[in-house]
Amino acid sequence: MVPQTTDEIFKGKRVVLVGVPGAFTPTCHKNHVPGYVKQAAEIRAKNVDTIAVTAVNDHWVMHNWSEVLGSGPSNNVLFLADNNADFAKAAGLEFDATSGLGGLRSRRYSMLVEDGVVKVLNLEPEAGKAEVTSADNLIKAL
Repeated sequence: MVPQTTDEIFKGKRVVLVGVPGAFTPTCHKNHVPGYVKQAAEIRAKNVDTIAVTAVNDHWVMHNWSEVLGSGPSNNVLFLADNNADFAKAAGLEFDATSGLGGLRSRRYSMLVEDGVVKVLNLEPEAGKAEVTSADNLIKAL
């Protein structure tokens, strides 16, 4: 629960980053993020240093979500709070979800970042789905 810079997360590392609209939301909680938690060992075996999930939620929500999904220290899946959508906005991956989720949120995506450079970016084209951005799909790109 200590703030981290993007350099601390990405510099000199190969990182899988998954962005979701919100913790505990149905698609994120049931269909999208569990695949990354369950397949963390397989992803790491592809020379990935870090697997991280980010959402526009506070750090307490993200911490509790990681516990509910069973992503403890053995999995090393980081759950990163983007409390004010600062990262989503800086990356151009935000959208206005005021009517459904109460404000700006992150688009659903999966990406591979190598030493701070995005090498693969999968954007989910349809709300409520997690197909293009699934763990299975990203593993194919690794």
